[in-house]
Amino acid sequence: MTDLISRARAGDDDAFRALTEPHRRELLVHCYRMLGSLQDAEDALQDTLVAAWQGLGGFEERASMRTWLYRIATTRCLNALRAAKRRPARAWDIPGITPPDPTRLGEAPWLEPFPETLLEGAYDLPLGPEARYQQTESISLAFVAAIQVLPPLQLAVLVLRDVLGFPAAEVAGMLERSVESVTSALKRARATLEQSRPVLAERMGSVSLGSEAEQALVARFVAAYEAADVAGVVALLTDDAFMSMPPIPLEYLGRSAVGGFLEALFGARREFALLPTRANGQPAFGAYVAGPDGARRGTGLITVTLNDDGICALNWFENTVFSWFGLPLERGPE
Repeated sequence: MTDLISRARAGDDDAFRALTEPHRRELLVHCYRMLGSLQDAEDALQDTLVAAWQGLGGFEERASMRTWLYRIATTRCLNALRAAKRRPARAWDIPGITPPDPTRLGEAPWLEPFPETLLEGAYDLPLGPEARYQQTESISLAFVAAIQVLPPLQLAVLVLRDVLGFPAAEVAGMLERSVESVTSALKRARATLEQSRPVLAERMGSVSLGSEAEQALVARFVAAYEAADVAGVVALLTDDAFMSMPPIPLEYLGRSAVGGFLEALFGARREFALLPTRANGQPAFGAYVAGPDGARRGTGLITVTLNDDGICALNWFENTVFSWFGLPLERGPE
C-alpha cells in the first residue's frame, strides 16, 4: 500500500487506480444513497476521484484509504445537497391519459432507480459493528426516498453510522464535527425515520430475492399488465399499496387509488409489453407500448416491490433510465 501511495503521489495513474478501484462501486452506492439520483451520484463520484488525485499529497495515512475516500465522497455529496441543484418536478404530459387526483405529491421527484448490475460487489461491504440496516434494505427505493427528506448533515450521519457502521469518532473526523454533534444529528435522524417506520418496513419488501414466491407473483403481474387487466393487477396489490412516478410528483396510496390510476392508463387502449430487469434489489421492467407501425417503444421503467402479502409498491420512471439497464428504447413488432 505504501509503495502504491508513493507511486501515485509521483503521478502514476496505474497506482492511483489500484488504490481507488476496489472502492469505486461502493462509493457510487454511497453517493446514490445520499443523493437519490444515479446521475448525481456518478457526478459526485467523479468529483471524489479528482479531489483524491489532487489531494493525495495531503493523505496522512492515519485513516485507511477507504475511510479517506468516504470522507471526500461525503463532502462532495453534502456540497451537492446544499447547492439545492435538484431535478425539478415535472407536470403530467402524457397525451390521451388523464390521471385521477393523487393521494399526495411526492417530496423527492429527483429519485432514480439503481441498476442491479451496479450493485455487484457492493453488497459485500465490510460493515462496522454498529450498522443497523442490511445492505438490501439500505438500497431499497423506499429507504432511499425516506432519507431524502432529512437535512444534509443528518442524512450523512445516518448513512455513515447506521448503514455503513462507521464509529462515531470516525464519522466526526470525516465531517469535521464533534462526536457530540454527530451523536445529536443521528438521534434526530433516527427520530424522523421512526415516525415512518411501519410504512418504510412495508415498502422495503420481504419476499426472498429470486425465490419461487417472487417468480410466481412477478409472472402473474406481467400477465395481467400486458393484458391491460386492471382487476388482475389490483388483485395482486396489498391493501396499503403505494405508487409513484418520479419526476412527476403524483403519488397514490392504497389499492383503490392505484387501481384508479391503472384504469386511466389501461383505458387508453394501449398494448403493453414488459422486458424484465432488476433495480434496487427488486424486479423491474422496461415498459413498451405498440405504435401504429407495430414497433414497441419504451415508455418507462417499472419497479415492483413485493412482500408476503403481494405487491406493496410500484414505481414508474422515465425511459431516460433505459441505457443504465441495457434496455433498448425501441423493439420490433412481436
